[in-house]
Amino acid sequence: MSNVDDIKNSGLAFTSWVASKQHHIESTLEQCLPDANLAPCMLHSAMRYSALKGGKRIRALLCYAAAELSTYEPNVADASACAIELIHAYSLVHDDMPCMDDDDMRRGKPSCHKQYDEATALLVGDALQSLAFEVLSQSQNYAHSQLSANQQMKLINLLSKAAGSKGMAGGQGIDLAAVGKDLSQSELETMHRMKTGALIEASIMLGAISAEKSSQEAIQQFANKIGLAFQVVDDILDVEANSKTLGKTAGKDAESNKPTYVSTLGLSAAKQHVQILYDQAIDAIRPLGDKANRLIELAGYIIQRNF
Repeated sequence: MSNVDDIKNSGLAFTSWVASKQHHIESTLEQCLPDANLAPCMLHSAMRYSALKGGKRIRALLCYAAAELSTYEPNVADASACAIELIHAYSLVHDDMPCMDDDDMRRGKPSCHKQYDEATALLVGDALQSLAFEVLSQSQNYAHSQLSANQQMKLINLLSKAAGSKGMAGGQGIDLAAVGKDLSQSELETMHRMKTGALIEASIMLGAISAEKSSQEAIQQFANKIGLAFQVVDDILDVEANSKTLGKTAGKDAESNKPTYVSTLGLSAAKQHVQILYDQAIDAIRPLGDKANRLIELAGYIIQRNF
């Protein structure tokens, strides 16, 4: 078989894996979310509306790919991927509200506060965040697990930090305070590492919870670089992509006068920065061998999104 055929088959295998995992996490989320007919019906309906049938599920994919670096435990991987997606969904619901970024569209449909109302959207975010930790801490997920009690606690600790004031919530706070201001590249990087990168990193580190200690530093370096690259790509897509492609309002950052990698570095330099971050991520994890191939493929998937 030629190298061209090898590459083609590898690409098809990756595409199939992505589709399979996307379907699987959708099914897993559907099972863990409360039934819409269970009181309070509107809240539960809105939770399902916000968490299901949308997005590429990149955070869940990263979690599943990282789980391949060690002894794969399906229940733990599912709980971790589900918890990550619930935290992400909650953040989007709150992010879209008028008191935050005030966006009427998310994942190609009306934002939660537009489909329902602002009070319901606020409660949806709260409830999705709580559900994430409920799912991650369910004892049944660890009944036949080889994870130690310390490792099980570390899962919760990792996700808590990523979602909190030193992670996603803190990054959003910096983002809101930075509207109309010029940030240095260093300040911008700090904001993005917290706002977006922290949850991307957590997705990988949760999946790799049982990876060998000797591999943890390499995995952390990969997670750090690809988490930042993800946000730089988002900044570029906000300029270059349309609303239909994005599933949210295009050009929102410029309209809101927010500092981004494009406004700080320029479009061409921002794209070059993505490539540098990608190269650093791959250099960090390549020594782990074939078991890191899924993460390497996902890194390419992340930086090649529609540009």
